[in-house]
Amino acid sequence: MPRIALKVEYHGKPFAGWQRQKDQPSVQGAIEAALAKLEPGPHTIAAAGRTDTGVHGLGQVAHCDLRKDWDPFRLSEALNFHLKPAPVAIVDAARVADDWHARFSAIERQYLFRILMRRAPATHDAGQLWQINHHLDVEAMQTAANHLLGKHDFTTFRSSICQAASPVKTLDELRIEQVTGLSGPEVHFHVRARSFLHNQVRSFVGTLERVGAGSWSPDDVRDALDARDRAACGPVCPGHGLYLARVGYPEPVFARDPG
Repeated sequence: MPRIALKVEYHGKPFAGWQRQKDQPSVQGAIEAALAKLEPGPHTIAAAGRTDTGVHGLGQVAHCDLRKDWDPFRLSEALNFHLKPAPVAIVDAARVADDWHARFSAIERQYLFRILMRRAPATHDAGQLWQINHHLDVEAMQTAANHLLGKHDFTTFRSSICQAASPVKTLDELRIEQVTGLSGPEVHFHVRARSFLHNQVRSFVGTLERVGAGSWSPDDVRDALDARDRAACGPVCPGHGLYLARVGYPEPVFARDPG
């Protein structure tokens, strides 16, 4: 059975997350239904990460096993036809080895979080970022974020329903920048690690926003990390500002992947 890797882009608003659910729409369910139009029968795809309700995908990666030896480009075109009108697109596809796995072969995941700083309600970007009505001190937030880099026990920034075996993770990058967006000034958080705990990125951003607003000091974030206590975490920000931006593998999978 040929194994095909899929690079998937999606808008998270209509979905109860990536993972297939019995009574709610999911990204996984939409793709599996499209696959069933091409090859009858049940399909199960595996993804690099399970995004939550409302979270978007720019570079999610999944794989599927098919009976027919599909040309990857023709498969992506056929899937995109059957995915309409769901806001899901297969932006690339590639044949991979039979033992390659979208999740277990991955060596890093990169997330992007967007905050819009403006008082007037967002129109074009509504549902695609977290909007706040005050200015954020990016320099203070970066100072606080630097306390989180490296290998730590991230119990404070871990959801109470997280199923990971250990709260210890290594954070490779947490870079914060202010940019000019179409709707106004935005703050972008670029977060990179091999793997993440449930709600870890959203917990980081919600806590660091408090630093940017002046309610917390950068040292308060260090103290919260050291507390190893979920109660020490700041607010968890909404999912609709979060994007799974890229999944890295030891070797490029798709033709347009960077080396």
